[in-house]
Amino acid sequence: MTRFSHFIAIDWSGAVGPLHKAIAVAVADAAGGPPVLVERERGWNRAEVLALLRDDLPPATLVGLDLGISLPFADCGAFFPGWDRSPPDALSLWELVDRISRPDPHLAASSFVDHPEASAYFRRHGGREGSLFGGGRGRFRVTEIEQAKLGCKPYSNFNLVGAAQVGKSSLTGMRMLHGLRGHVPVWPVDPLPDAGPAIVEIYTSLAAIAAGRTASRAKMRSFEELNAALAELDCPPVASRGPADDHASDALVTAAWLRTVANDTALWFPRGMTDEIARTEGWTFGVP
Repeated sequence: MTRFSHFIAIDWSGAVGPLHKAIAVAVADAAGGPPVLVERERGWNRAEVLALLRDDLPPATLVGLDLGISLPFADCGAFFPGWDRSPPDALSLWELVDRISRPDPHLAASSFVDHPEASAYFRRHGGREGSLFGGGRGRFRVTEIEQAKLGCKPYSNFNLVGAAQVGKSSLTGMRMLHGLRGHVPVWPVDPLPDAGPAIVEIYTSLAAIAAGRTASRAKMRSFEELNAALAELDCPPVASRGPADDHASDALVTAAWLRTVANDTALWFPRGMTDEIARTEGWTFGVP
């Protein structure tokens, strides 16, 4: 697994609009040194991230995306039980989300969220809980159930309400993943290739926990906190002091963490991941 030369972590955003200060991109070099933030003064556009991953990656880069690459499937035997258009696997799900959302600019997914049939499965703003959402905290993937056992606090990707929800990020991310088909494989939906780049799903709280934080203290809002976390990962500090953007901190510490754990063979063969789960729900890298 030491074949990777660079490690990129991307803190993603599902917000509406062309530019997003919440998107942060950080890279760590396998040769060592502190992780580096790849900045855009005006903020990143999701299409720019797609272009970066499709056209400008170093040839042996491991990319971590902080979003859900799929929706729950194993619990009901379908993404959208009862809907005759429910896709059979993650690849088909990405295609469906992209096709329905194609009128939406900037890789947004509003059309999918508001689709007459699909919307019944989501909890949306304004108290609009679909009749098939399932109640409570919603449905979870197997990997998200395993995340909770590690001390994380996952949210259902069918939940689109609240500051901590990741449903919108996941749906917009699926549009990007569909756009990357044929360019960069996405583990474990695709097998990990012997050479070239690869994408994995990440959960930045896992990196923070590995760096000595807790799930409730995963956010780092100063460079002093960030550098203390990097030290736990045997990583040199970044040369800044004072307040730090928590999205940037998430990306920086996770890029360093990816460099640390990418060689752990066990993480590429999680105990709870079957072939069926890999092709439908996917998995979060770092969940054993």
